Amino acid sequence: MSLNKDFHPPLNSPGRRQPSKVKKIIFGALVMMGAGILFFLVGSEPSAELEARETPLAVTAPVSSPPLTKAVREEFKALVPTGSSITALIGDYFSLQEIDSLNRQSKEVYPFTKICAGQPYRIVTIDNQFDSFIYEIDDEEQLIIRLDKDQPTLELQPIEYEVVVESVQGEIKTSLFEAIQEIGEKPELAYILADIFGWDINFILDLRVGDRFQALVQKRYRDGEPAGYGRVLAAEFINQGESFKALRFKDGDQKVSFYNEKGENLRKAFLKAPLSFTRISSGYTMRRLHPITKVWKAHPAIDYAAPIGTPVKTVGDGSITRKGYGEGNGHFLEVTHSNGYKTMYLHLKGFARGIAQGKRVHQGQIIGYVGSSGMSTGPHLDFRMTRHGKPVNPLKLKAPAAEAVSAEHMAEFKALTAPLLARLEESYLQHTQLAQTESNQKKAL
Repeated sequence: MSLNKDFHPPLNSPGRRQPSKVKKIIFGALVMMGAGILFFLVGSEPSAELEARETPLAVTAPVSSPPLTKAVREEFKALVPTGSSITALIGDYFSLQEIDSLNRQSKEVYPFTKICAGQPYRIVTIDNQFDSFIYEIDDEEQLIIRLDKDQPTLELQPIEYEVVVESVQGEIKTSLFEAIQEIGEKPELAYILADIFGWDINFILDLRVGDRFQALVQKRYRDGEPAGYGRVLAAEFINQGESFKALRFKDGDQKVSFYNEKGENLRKAFLKAPLSFTRISSGYTMRRLHPITKVWKAHPAIDYAAPIGTPVKTVGDGSITRKGYGEGNGHFLEVTHSNGYKTMYLHLKGFARGIAQGKRVHQGQIIGYVGSSGMSTGPHLDFRMTRHGKPVNPLKLKAPAAEAVSAEHMAEFKALTAPLLARLEESYLQHTQLAQTESNQKKAL
């Protein structure tokens, strides 16, 4: 039988040797001697030197740091209520003395009296303590109130967006407004395009089925959500087979404007129409039976039928020379322009804010709203134009264009707009090829 090397036989086993008696006596003597020495050492007084060496070092217990807590950030969002004030909005976080100080500061930054009902605002707190108040003035700028070393301060800051340039295009079947909706864009874009091409295209009379448009437009995003449109960089509208191109450019110190590919300004002295989308219910004529008085008389005006409240824009720069109410005209405005031109806007529901006699107005500025005041059978705008006191048919007026791109900046204009024109051309070819493919597929079915 083979034995395991780790095997140990029991003490009484024959396989284990027993210690002799002599060895037992020697072992006992050694044990007793060691016990005596130990007794001597323990029973004697230790020396001061030894005691100092043996004194244990003091050990300080580690101090545990308090657990780190993450600051709790909360944000309250709302719209400014009607009749509200800055005190009502932030009065829970500031004393009356602090609000008074802010009010005095605001006069040089953004007066609190300009805060409008319906505009969005936010209040941010961190660990239930005030951090900031953000009021959105418009789509571009915001007013921010913060605490700086426990002192309230305020400043204006631009609203930051993520901007992506995208190409949009569509085809007219009924109206520009419906074409924009059909391609999934917001109505705002229809108004933007109408303003750009409003000097060359009358969107009430000139549109035809099959007209096409395309635009390179900035789409803005905020916190990952769509936030409207930015600038239109370039656009094209093909109306009744004629192509109209618009390229955004700032000519030196001049205001930003839109020019065609030749550098000619799209802006004219007068817009084609004072409304963006509507229909003509009565045209310019020297003999018309009045629908109420039943008397034949001249109607040197264009009547635009539109829903009550539709914004009315002045067709050109000028000054308001008359504002009032007449039994026949209802609420009306008269604007005097350069070169002897005057325009009149009749049967208004009311006037835009800030509109008063003697005030300057700018082309495209909203001056009133469609109504049915005075002798009117329904909501519409009666629009009239005269030159040196003589009636002018607005639909036949050939208005002069504004200044073209200056020779000084023409090279810059061509360099900046060349890639935009190339992208419009590429987009147009892709659209044409897609339309041709769809047409062939329909024919094959």
